[in-house]
Amino acid sequence: MESDLRWQPAHLVGRDADTDVVRTFLERASVSGGALLLLGGPGIGKSVMLDLSAGAAAVRGAHVLQAAGVEFEADVAYSGLNQLLFPLRESLGELGQVHREALEVALGFGSGPPPDRLLVSTAALLLVRNAAVESPVLLVVDDLPWLDRASAGVLGFIARRLKGSQVGFLGAARSHIGSFFEGGDLPEHELQPLDSGAARELVAQRFPTLAPSVRQQLLAEAQGNPLALLELPTALTGPQRHAMAFVPPVLPLTQRLQSLFASLIPTLPEPCRRIMLLGALDRSGGRDALRAAAASYDLDSLAPAERERLVHVDENTGRFEFRHPLVRAAVVEVSTVGERRWAHRCLAEVLIEHPERQAWHLAESTVEPDEQIAARLEAAAHMAQLRGDAAGAVALLTRAAPLSPSAVDRAARLAEAAYHAVSSVGELSGASRFLDEARQENGAGGASLHAVAAKTLLMINGEGDVLTAYTMLLTAIETGEHGYDADDKALIEALYTLLLVCWFAGRQELWAPAFAAIDRLRPRVPDMLWLFRSTFADPARTGQAAVAVLDARLETLRDEDDPMLLLRLGGASVYFDRLAVTREVHWRIVQQGREGLAAVRRHSAALIHLCHDMFLTGRWDTMAELADEGANLCLTHGYRASVWYFRRMRSLHAAVCGDHETSQAMTDELIRWSRARSACGMEWFAVHPRTLNYIGQSEFEAAFREASIYNEPGVIASHIPQAMWTSFDLVEAALKTDRPAEAAAHATAMRDTDLPALSSRMALLTAGATAMVAGDAEFRSSFDDALALPDNSRWPFDFARVRLAYGERLRRVRATADARVQLAAAAAIFDQLGARPWYERAYSELRATGISKPRRALSEPPALTPKEREIAELAGSGLTNKQIGERLFLSHRTVGAHLYQIYPKLGIASRAGLRDALAAPPGHPHSEDRSPSGRSSARRPPADGKAG
Repeated sequence: MESDLRWQPAHLVGRDADTDVVRTFLERASVSGGALLLLGGPGIGKSVMLDLSAGAAAVRGAHVLQAAGVEFEADVAYSGLNQLLFPLRESLGELGQVHREALEVALGFGSGPPPDRLLVSTAALLLVRNAAVESPVLLVVDDLPWLDRASAGVLGFIARRLKGSQVGFLGAARSHIGSFFEGGDLPEHELQPLDSGAARELVAQRFPTLAPSVRQQLLAEAQGNPLALLELPTALTGPQRHAMAFVPPVLPLTQRLQSLFASLIPTLPEPCRRIMLLGALDRSGGRDALRAAAASYDLDSLAPAERERLVHVDENTGRFEFRHPLVRAAVVEVSTVGERRWAHRCLAEVLIEHPERQAWHLAESTVEPDEQIAARLEAAAHMAQLRGDAAGAVALLTRAAPLSPSAVDRAARLAEAAYHAVSSVGELSGASRFLDEARQENGAGGASLHAVAAKTLLMINGEGDVLTAYTMLLTAIETGEHGYDADDKALIEALYTLLLVCWFAGRQELWAPAFAAIDRLRPRVPDMLWLFRSTFADPARTGQAAVAVLDARLETLRDEDDPMLLLRLGGASVYFDRLAVTREVHWRIVQQGREGLAAVRRHSAALIHLCHDMFLTGRWDTMAELADEGANLCLTHGYRASVWYFRRMRSLHAAVCGDHETSQAMTDELIRWSRARSACGMEWFAVHPRTLNYIGQSEFEAAFREASIYNEPGVIASHIPQAMWTSFDLVEAALKTDRPAEAAAHATAMRDTDLPALSSRMALLTAGATAMVAGDAEFRSSFDDALALPDNSRWPFDFARVRLAYGERLRRVRATADARVQLAAAAAIFDQLGARPWYERAYSELRATGISKPRRALSEPPALTPKEREIAELAGSGLTNKQIGERLFLSHRTVGAHLYQIYPKLGIASRAGLRDALAAPPGHPHSEDRSPSGRSSARRPPADGKAG
């Protein structure tokens, strides 16, 4: 057997170490014989490992003989041996007469008195050794504890006597289970449950659309058991898998899992089963179960289950726990409906101090409508929503609906479930179904604010017209019977949705009715809604009054635990360039989303904010990766409008990196999509990348026309917040196309509108634009003032563009030496970022000053990107790839791939040289400072990857 056995790792996620052990055994056994026993609990993957080993050995030319213990054949002597050796029956004639006859009788091929066990064992050993003369033989036996006693004895004899042959014995047995197989000191390898990462990967491969909350419940229930991870989702209905129907806290078992985990439970005494059922339905870990059972039973009743290793009783606390969560599930699975209702009633009686949990147990104990219970479930849903468990809120509301005696209440609860489903969970089809059910329950149910807000979001993400959605939602708000009560949660959510629709529509006239509705709120407009309105609609005019309020709220960010509030603070920060403050929070939400702990909409919103942050702060590689992740997430869950946020970021990335055709194609498609839905706001979203794409190609006339689409020179467009982003571009394009008056007018508008008050980036761009239009007598001092502003290094691309403009102006007035300094510094930053068109432009200007080739030439290995620098510094400090990945929210494989790109850039061959290379002085071969000025101008982000 050759050493490079072909495995199929896709079948064994997270089993690399285990397959290495078995591979090594097979390689050794094919040469000098040997045995290995695989141990593990039920469903842990022993049989899959055996099948994989058998297939690999067969591919490499081994003769594979397989058998498995069968419970109903355990009393048939030599039935297992017959199963294993049957393929060698034609070779029995090669044995001596005594051995042949003994084995023929044992295997049922001949007749005669029962043969001696030792004689049969010796004959079987000779038979497999003879078979291994021509090619290696592998004996594979599953379920050793279920072998009949005679076969188990013979196989134990064979397994201990294979050394020096070309015969391998690979067997599998459950841990801690008695067996007739006597392995003696045979080597053992125990398969452990999958770690959390591998378990998530396996579930993601097989059930990619599983709702995050359900995925997390599955992972907790399965505890790394591969069979459970693959079987439990199949026992759920489609709506349950998408968290659109109530999912019981104890997941139902498939027939296969029942056969593995439930076989002993029906044989236990009734008191034991009753206490176990209370514990299985108890969410407190057994404490409340014992309180509920105290009236009729005591802890000693659990002794039979403890002896069978189904539960473990803690003598110190007096509590018990199930040996595996699937035993807990099995207890529920084999109970009757009446028994479960009895258990829920008992638990509800002792949970007076926990109204949320009590409401759930009461709901499970009844089949009759009960408004009191339904109201409790609704309150629990609101608490779950505040905790960030949107899917849990949907499940509780859909559980409350059928318990509601009134059709109006049933419709209202279903409508609210629909709103949360589409606004947070990521289940648009479920939301549509809830709305249909609400209309069926009550014809007016579809007119509630929750229902209309849900329909609005569905229209935006489908084929609906944005203006129609706006009219529908505004009408529902203006005609609603809410009295503009600021404590009406449905009204407040509808107003947030209305602001979003106004942004999508991109028409100034639509904002006034929305603002009027907000201003009618009594007793006052909620603080967060006021802040969102002031920073989201027309920040160029209303943002100055909101800056201090926003900064104050951001200072308390770590104290906030409402994920929706956190994301709205992030949304309020976008046009104020404050996303670096929210970065840690957004990374946490993204990580939770990747692990199935955050709702889809929240996951995607955090990705949107991070993409914008990464672009402005120069982490372009990370931005591209996050944009792809976000687009895939939105496509998977049907958020077709949100996809364009990420494609817009991708078009921006393509533009600044010089992939002009890709950028143009993406924005063309974005415009087509937007116009088909009257979504001018999304169409405006394309202007910034298109303008930069033209500037990158030095097509300044086209850039001026593009930037002027919504910005008349001299006016910052009203209620189009994206207009601020292209103001500097418009000034530059106007100057490049001999429009000095228009350029000066727009620079004045940037100052008069007081954009510098919004952020340090806006201050830099406004000062840069002012310097560009300044006269020859004052442009130097204007540019110097712009470049001296605080926090400029946080905005590397914008900072480098101002330096480039300064260098170009200096060259035109023949200040060659000073021009070289600015142009070289700009070129170095552009090169670090990968902004090739701007690097080429700066390089061309440098050549015009008489420098034929800057020290940092395109033909040389590129310098480290900010992200690579970050990874290199962390690796140089001694952190492992895994530790770096955890800190930067990357996989360890991604970190490794970056390091292999970093080494040649630094002129080193391995990790060992990182520290010296990073510490190399200017001019050293390892130094990144190759700018003509001799000073490092590359922005180096801090090692913790936080504020940049």
